[in-house]
Amino acid sequence: MSLYDGDIQKSIEALSKKLKEIISAPEWTKFVKTGQAKERMPDKEDWYYMRAASILRTIAIKGPIGVEKLKTKYGSKKRRGHKPEEFRKASGKIIRTILQQMEKSDLIKYQKTGVHKGRVLMPKGRSLLDKTSIRSKK
Repeated sequence: MSLYDGDIQKSIEALSKKLKEIISAPEWTKFVKTGQAKERMPDKEDWYYMRAASILRTIAIKGPIGVEKLKTKYGSKKRRGHKPEEFRKASGKIIRTILQQMEKSDLIKYQKTGVHKGRVLMPKGRSLLDKTSIRSKK
């Protein structure tokens, strides 16, 4: 069973429960929006761990990947009234904090290979992803 098999949403939820034991959400996550395009803060209380699980899975698939690419991935369209919607990137502080906490936990590391630089998955992170992947029932 690998991270490519099974139901993605259920796997991310299971991974977020495991990440609650490994990393901790900062105090300011109760009051912050996830990007400039958002009007309010997230509804779910454990949104920080869901975002961390999603980032870890993205690093496993697309790594090496940096903060700017992740900001673009988690961005959304800003509603501007009568004017057309425009794309806005997500908050970089949230993504940077998650990446720093995962680096301290040895799940990921910063790597520079030629022109490609960014975070890549460590063996500890790969095993965590593989253990928490859930097979979907058909």
